[in-house]
Amino acid sequence: MSKPLDRFFNTPASSRRPLTRKLPVAPSVPRLRILLILVAVVFSLAAGRAVQVQAIDGTSVALKATEQATITQELPAMRGTITGRNGEVLAFTEDTVTVILSPRMVATNGRMNADMTAKDKETAAGAPPRLAALLSQFLGDTPEFYLAKLTTNPNSGRQVAKTGVAMATYRQLLEAVSDAGLVGVSKDNTPTRRYPNGKLAANVIGFVNSNGVGAAGLEYALNSWLAGTPGKEVYQRSANGERLPMGTYTLTPAINGTGFVLTIDPGLQWLAEQALTNQLIRTGGKWGAVIITNPKTGEVLAMAVAPSFDPAQYGKADSDARGNPAVTASYTPGSVQKVLTMAALLDQNLIDPDEVVTIPDKIKSGDNWVKDAWSHGTIKLRARGIVAKSSNIGTIMLARRATKQSLHDYQVAFGLGAKTKIGLPGEAAGSIPAANMPDWARDGQAFGGSAESVTMVQMAAAIGALANGGVYTPLQLVSSRTEADGTSTKLTSGQAHRVVSEDAASKVLSMMEAMAQNNRQFDVPGYRVGAKTGTSKKFDTSCGCYRGLVASAISVAPIENPQVLVYAVVDNPSRGQFGSDVAGPVVQELMKLAMARYGVPQSGPAPSLPIKP
Repeated sequence: MSKPLDRFFNTPASSRRPLTRKLPVAPSVPRLRILLILVAVVFSLAAGRAVQVQAIDGTSVALKATEQATITQELPAMRGTITGRNGEVLAFTEDTVTVILSPRMVATNGRMNADMTAKDKETAAGAPPRLAALLSQFLGDTPEFYLAKLTTNPNSGRQVAKTGVAMATYRQLLEAVSDAGLVGVSKDNTPTRRYPNGKLAANVIGFVNSNGVGAAGLEYALNSWLAGTPGKEVYQRSANGERLPMGTYTLTPAINGTGFVLTIDPGLQWLAEQALTNQLIRTGGKWGAVIITNPKTGEVLAMAVAPSFDPAQYGKADSDARGNPAVTASYTPGSVQKVLTMAALLDQNLIDPDEVVTIPDKIKSGDNWVKDAWSHGTIKLRARGIVAKSSNIGTIMLARRATKQSLHDYQVAFGLGAKTKIGLPGEAAGSIPAANMPDWARDGQAFGGSAESVTMVQMAAAIGALANGGVYTPLQLVSSRTEADGTSTKLTSGQAHRVVSEDAASKVLSMMEAMAQNNRQFDVPGYRVGAKTGTSKKFDTSCGCYRGLVASAISVAPIENPQVLVYAVVDNPSRGQFGSDVAGPVVQELMKLAMARYGVPQSGPAPSLPIKP
């Protein structure tokens, strides 16, 4: 008999339904352990890395992040100022910058790699034309010019907007950009060298190149002094380029360069440049130069060169125009040399200004015959007349009274054959024959026709020694320097030395006065003037022959107490050939101007200086 619930628990096999759902199988113990181990390893590695970053390498990671946000910027030193003798500024450095644009920063409203908000996108979309308008307002040029820089390459991080912008202008621009809520404008400190007088004394002052380094003239010669020492600024900035107010900041101030005062008188320099340029045009010379000095002190009051150039635009000038032939060019001095020969003979008491010399129509020198510039038979001239008439023959005859050694030694004492060390680059030394020179070399040197070469600065200093009572005083171009702290130091040109006696110097000056009296081209009303001219042939190395001329003239006044010396040279004139015609007019004009400019007291009556018996 079945029980009531049997039908629930003891269902016959034939009536049971097959099972279609499988129960889940529990994982095995080994597989579960492996899974737990893997999870533990992953968490351990993550934890270890966190410890490494935050604890072990925290300092280095932070340092790297700081370095990425740290900017080091050089602070250029202000180049020293060059001024004239009375404080006139000839060269100075203006605090200018190069304005830099970041199109990428403008296009992202300063977000760079960060996500931009809707407002950022709105601002960035209208930023280029707004910024371009501000740039045009403060920097010049059209808005379209700057808009192209901002939009042509929007991923660029650097576009130069303009160079040589005054720092004050840049500050005004930056303030306007900030007020407009714009970004993307920065600067590079790029001071600009200015020459406020244009071409004035350009061949003396020189210029600086695009890197701000002196490349010619005094800018080159004094570069290490003028340049100063750059400083350094280190600071942290944000992603949009702004300096972090609370970030690290270190400043090493720049030390500005040394300033220099020249002996140059800019007013007289300008007059010299005008007179020389006009005469060069009239004569068709290749180049010309004028040196004006105070023979008592050796100070160079003017050193004019033509053709010249604008140092602010030196790249547009011919290389020849950027040089200074008054220092670099060597040439045969011509008859100006006769003054030095006569001084040497007078100092040795070998001649007297009044002695009479019989002069033939020509004289044999080596294998050649030497003649005078004018045709004559046998004539008689006083020794001073030989200078006044510029007789080559008479000079040779008198010079043969001296030994070759003594003539050589006097040339050395007068500074020939060696650099004057005036302080300008590229100075030539010229050349003089050795003491054991052949006879023809002695003769040629005596009258300045051959055998030696000189520079203008050498001859100006040598004749200046005679105007200074026989004492050679080196030429001086730089009178003092002023350090960045205001300390000023007077500079000297070198050691003076006596070359000839005061009596010999006085007598040779009277010979120069006799020359001026017999050539009225050098007259300066109210003053006694001494002068000498020179004309020499140029030796052309390309053909091994003489081709072209060098014309020169020199003047000293007042002769009783010389205050000013003017020396002019014109190279290879195509119209005119004698020094009196080519260079003489420049010398006379500038001597007149110098006497008036410096208020030199006028001379008394001039003595009679006969040149013939």
